Amino acid sequence: MEIQFRNIGKVWPDGTTALREVDLTVPAGQFCVLLGHSGAGKSTLLRCVNGLEVPTSGQVRIDGQPVGKTSLPALRRRIAMVHQHFGLVPRASGAANVMAGAVSVLPLWRVLTGVYPAATKRKVCDLLKAVGLDEAHLRRRAEQLSGGQQQRLGLARAFMLDPVVILADEPVASLDPALGREVLELLKAQARERGATVLCSLHQLDLARAFADRIVALHRGRVIFDGPPEALNARDVAAIYARDDTAEPHAPVPLREAV
Repeated sequence: MEIQFRNIGKVWPDGTTALREVDLTVPAGQFCVLLGHSGAGKSTLLRCVNGLEVPTSGQVRIDGQPVGKTSLPALRRRIAMVHQHFGLVPRASGAANVMAGAVSVLPLWRVLTGVYPAATKRKVCDLLKAVGLDEAHLRRRAEQLSGGQQQRLGLARAFMLDPVVILADEPVASLDPALGREVLELLKAQARERGATVLCSLHQLDLARAFADRIVALHRGRVIFDGPPEALNARDVAAIYARDDTAEPHAPVPLREAV
């Protein structure tokens, strides 16, 4: 599904501006990385897609449908999120954590009793296998698993309802570089297999260059680069990671080249 940001602005109650006139379109099936240092506005922009943050100005659309109170319940069933700190229930089993990705479409009595349909259980097993885990991880508590294994559980949970949009908010920030690459490889492969659009926030330049179809870089809430990884040069990088207001916007690369 296509994601459209139209002149998105976000101002916090204390007057701090988080986003400034962000205007861009993420085509269906693209792996788009939001790049920038902490506080650049990446997470805020990403969270505007599923309604966890509401823009002060502008509008987010998914396949032309505005994101709002009336549309969010249906849209959220088609949007999955992968969290920086995994977002798992530490004392729950791997199976329970993955099945949590389907609770929004199951009757409440099944959720409360833990009696899930056979098809749901089979899907949990299939997804665990797809992310490189095995049956032993079904029974173990999430807190007993390594960071990489926990994030694999997070990916499996995200794909339970076959989402068409995946929001990954710094998904490898808690992992070492090697594990981070493995997780991003899995995320990209699973998303591509399903034709899902991925909006992934990162602060690591090397990972953005390695995995992005397109990089959208933010500095102080403003887009200062928009294009394919190979178009990113040293001047752009300096602007992205500048710690003051000296960063000047890069002329965006035409979107047809960024796809």
